[in-house]
Amino acid sequence: MYVGIGAIVVVIAIIIFGISNLGPIIKRAVNSYGPKITKTELHVADVSVSVFSAEAKIKQFFLGNPIGFKTPSAVKVGSVLVNVDEKSLSSDTIVVDRIEVISPEITYEKIGKNDNFNTILKNITQATDSEKGSKQESEKEGAGKKLIIRNFIVKKGTVNLDLSVYEIGDKQISTALPDIHLKDIGKEKNGASPAEAFKEVFSALYGTIASPAVTDVLNKQLAASGVNLDSLGEDTIKKLGDTTGKEEGIKDIGKKVKGMFGN
Repeated sequence: MYVGIGAIVVVIAIIIFGISNLGPIIKRAVNSYGPKITKTELHVADVSVSVFSAEAKIKQFFLGNPIGFKTPSAVKVGSVLVNVDEKSLSSDTIVVDRIEVISPEITYEKIGKNDNFNTILKNITQATDSEKGSKQESEKEGAGKKLIIRNFIVKKGTVNLDLSVYEIGDKQISTALPDIHLKDIGKEKNGASPAEAFKEVFSALYGTIASPAVTDVLNKQLAASGVNLDSLGEDTIKKLGDTTGKEEGIKDIGKKVKGMFGN
């Protein structure tokens, strides 16, 4: 997410097979390996590959939310462009010149102190740790090749917050995601595994989503929507961390609403 990110990296790892029908093979690899990293729904609709130029176009990337969250997706991307240094395809370390994630639609869902992106990041971290502990299993999943990504770019993204999750109407508030540009992922280690690369780009994405450039704008819009304790139903109070609905719980939930995107 960084969006699509583990799956996108897997695309590069699979390109090494160098056979004619790469698109369907990459698609199957992404759709099977990606969910094992994120522990959520993850799939792409299509992958087209130019063998001669080592360019791939990933269409309709979808990253779902973990169990317990209400919105259907964390990240949706219509198009992701990947350019590979074709000279590296036969080596142990694949060099990706550029991955460009165009106009990702990000849905941020925060309940109490937890949120959907933090949960997914924890899942990715667990997958990375498991990979380190079992090289043999990692190779079975198609992650034997190492990767260096020279440029990872996310641009023209949008961060959405669905207020219906908090029972304060069906309005959606949104703000622009600042552009992201990471360089030389995996270079210091002479190559990173797909899961490691996924973790690095997703961590950067999460850090951008949680930055003041995003959260301050969402907080202002939230305040402008007229949210107050009287407008919150009992179910919302429970969702945000109180199970009693009594006076102490109401005071606590007031603090959470006030700083829904703060610490």
